[in-house]
Amino acid sequence: MMERYARITRKLPREIVLLRGRPCIWGRCTFCDYVEDNTTDEAVMVQVADEVLGRVTGGLGCLEVLNSGSIQELPPAIWKRLRNRIRQTGIRELICESYWAYRERLDEVGRYFGIPTRIKIGVETFDAHLRNDVLNKAMLFDEPADVARLTDSICLLVGFRGQTREIVRRDIEILLSRFRYGCINLFTPNTRSAALLDEDIKAWFRQEYAWLDDHPTIEVLWQNTDFGVG
Repeated sequence: MMERYARITRKLPREIVLLRGRPCIWGRCTFCDYVEDNTTDEAVMVQVADEVLGRVTGGLGCLEVLNSGSIQELPPAIWKRLRNRIRQTGIRELICESYWAYRERLDEVGRYFGIPTRIKIGVETFDAHLRNDVLNKAMLFDEPADVARLTDSICLLVGFRGQTREIVRRDIEILLSRFRYGCINLFTPNTRSAALLDEDIKAWFRQEYAWLDDHPTIEVLWQNTDFGVG
């Protein structure tokens, strides 16, 4: 059974919820099977939201909202319920995710919810060939500064075919030098992406970057369920 609520207390304390939203606007990344949790049935989305948001207490002051896509793919009825719950529980900060195609609309999120909002963008890697030709992200930009102008929080992916140690090192250096927050996901193969797995890069990263566990604003998902939802 899918777990849709968790509390994170060790680093960057927050409550975290996994809602159901509309299909991802892109939905063709080669490594992602999260889109299978999406739906076109708004009644189902509302039912899940009511059940899960009802568990939010506000006790940690921060809420992260996931929905197997972008915050923009939650319908207005869910945005309204989320805003009401934020106000009821005294949440002071919101964290959510957004795909690159929504980059001109990121400011709308914070304005609607009325609290400081941190939006994560899944860059996966700053190597353009790997990001777009291997992972099929359809995410084109000239330099890391183009992303840093939009957000101070990104996600990286480590452990897939084509990555080298040099590429991973560069990605981590960019993350640490240009962004305040980061989430590094170790690649977990699924039914859509088993051929992408590179166990050597994953094993090397585990040894080389174990120290990131002690970094105050960088989180590493050694397993894809480390946040307690999914």
